[in-house]
Amino acid sequence: MTADAREALPLVQLRGIGKTYPNGTVALAGVDAEIRKSGFVSLVGPSGCGKSTLLRIIAGLIAPDSGTLSWQATGERPPDIGFVFQDATLMPWARVADNVHLPLKLAGVSKDKASPRIKAALARVGLADFATVFPRELSGGMKMRVSIARALVTEPPVLLMDEPFAALDEFTREKLDDDLLDLWTAQRFTTIFVTHSIYESVYLSERILVMGARPGRILADIAVDASYPRGRAFRESKTYLDTCATVSAALRDGAMP
Repeated sequence: MTADAREALPLVQLRGIGKTYPNGTVALAGVDAEIRKSGFVSLVGPSGCGKSTLLRIIAGLIAPDSGTLSWQATGERPPDIGFVFQDATLMPWARVADNVHLPLKLAGVSKDKASPRIKAALARVGLADFATVFPRELSGGMKMRVSIARALVTEPPVLLMDEPFAALDEFTREKLDDDLLDLWTAQRFTTIFVTHSIYESVYLSERILVMGARPGRILADIAVDASYPRGRAFRESKTYLDTCATVSAALRDGAMP
């Protein structure tokens, strides 16, 4: 296969993914999806539809019970996937720089050797001056920035985000959405973003995968026909409002008996 042909393949392909938990809950059934390299895709759906389960399967944190998940480059999952959880999950006893160092520390990279990468990661998220403070000294939005810096310090090819801004106020959330898009357009890591917010998904994404309630499955694959960068003008545009309406309709249709 030529390099051009390989580049045209999806980075990750899911076919017939199913997951049933030990208590009998069928979380996912027959999920098919393709994610292209350097894309930004959001998973949207009601609570309990399996969004987080699907994200954890892609990350390799849990295994599906059925179906296949294949990766383009080597056929194997990249070893350095970045993952940002809904909670910042910082070590409260460790300073910001030590929290960001954690993935590199686990990979055997010393603090001294990792220092330039830690500083660069914190600078990317606007926290260059907060390396020596403790998490308790930070706001909720700043803690989430540290979590993003920690996920990006290994320069992963794929970033998975599980409702990272859900607990934040609307103003902070919009600011972090913009900051995330700045990072993504600069580095073009493949991003899969879980959110309950239709409005956030349309603002951020190139594509939105709409999931239906349990058992989780893909109801619609909706493209967002808007270029980057995005900003207030896009939030007020007809394209934005129409796409929000399309995603909302797909969710409503999926809820019909």
